[in-house]
Amino acid sequence: MRIVVIGGTGLIGSQVVKRLGEHGHDAVPASPNSGVNTLTGEGVEEVLQGADVLIDVSNSPSFADDDVMNFFTTATTNLTKAAADAGVGHYVALSIVGTDELPESGYLRAKVAQEKLITESGLTYSIIRATQFFEFAGAIANSAEQGGAVHLPHGGVQPIAASDVAAVVARTAATEPVNGVLEIGGPEEFTMDGWIRTVLTWRKDEREVVSDPQAKYFGTFLTGKQLVPNAGAQLQPTSLRQWLDAGN
Repeated sequence: MRIVVIGGTGLIGSQVVKRLGEHGHDAVPASPNSGVNTLTGEGVEEVLQGADVLIDVSNSPSFADDDVMNFFTTATTNLTKAAADAGVGHYVALSIVGTDELPESGYLRAKVAQEKLITESGLTYSIIRATQFFEFAGAIANSAEQGGAVHLPHGGVQPIAASDVAAVVARTAATEPVNGVLEIGGPEEFTMDGWIRTVLTWRKDEREVVSDPQAKYFGTFLTGKQLVPNAGAQLQPTSLRQWLDAGN
């Protein structure tokens, strides 16, 4: 199949393109660097000509509330229209577990808007909601640093390896659309502060991780299990220890 991967040069997209190519598909990475800009619409119609599947694993360059909402609504509107015009048979989008449970987060509100545009587009689709990637641990710690300590909420998370996410995205794209939402997560549940503390300890990073009920994550308080996948989610095999042992 000809499969166009929007965001095909990023962390997930590059691995998806590689996996699909290894299985004999014509996987086309599409990004502003290759002349495809989903915000302006430049190159979108052209790259989707003859495509069987569109995968969207792109992300907003800015996480400011207005910017991220504009990115996901504008890009998804352009993509769904072009996909319909081109006769694309399967729209696969990567989203986040808990998007509709944390409305105070501008980023997650934008992901809800993206999902709504896809589900109401008339296209056959699969939305994959993933938990936080192991690869984000360092950035999360850095963004939460205050006075040399890392302040994080105690809410639940079930992080996942990016390679496992890419495998599910590629596999989903090569099969029949689910016309619904598929949730995936890692094999183990942590608290947000406990996960980051484990990673920093492993890396011999001496910053103290403080469990802080006033600390926010993407602009919202995280007190429960909003970011933990529901029963029936497809849990992936790579554990945090396996990922760390691999030199990450």
